[in-house]
Amino acid sequence: QVQLVESGGGLVQAGGSLRLSCAASGRTFGSAAMGWFRQAPGKEREFVAGISRSGYTTKYADSVKDRFTISRDNAKNAVTLQMNSLKPEDMAVYYCAASFGVAAMVVVGERDYNYWGQGTQVTVSS
Repeated sequence: QVQLVESGGGLVQAGGSLRLSCAASGRTFGSAAMGWFRQAPGKEREFVAGISRSGYTTKYADSVKDRFTISRDNAKNAVTLQMNSLKPEDMAVYYCAASFGVAAMVVVGERDYNYWGQGTQVTVSS
């Protein structure tokens, strides 16, 4: 079993920055590919960013590329999402997720994630 707890969401003006954190406990954190997803009102949950077990490989949705950065610290069982140049369309509930047992270095598919956090709200005012 894995528990994931997100923090760092809040209200920010367009153009501003936020840093989301996800603290993991339970199974060996370093065995999990990690990802961030988001869900805006009335929309389906979508992939934002993913990182490999080692942290050396990352992938981003086109909509956040060059603005968001995902990183992890396996010694601290933590993954972060640095979000810069935020736009109103980035407003959503952001979820941290862990994927075990998938061969891909970075996991993009929502169905391949086994554990999810409760989500943290990010609100961007224009």
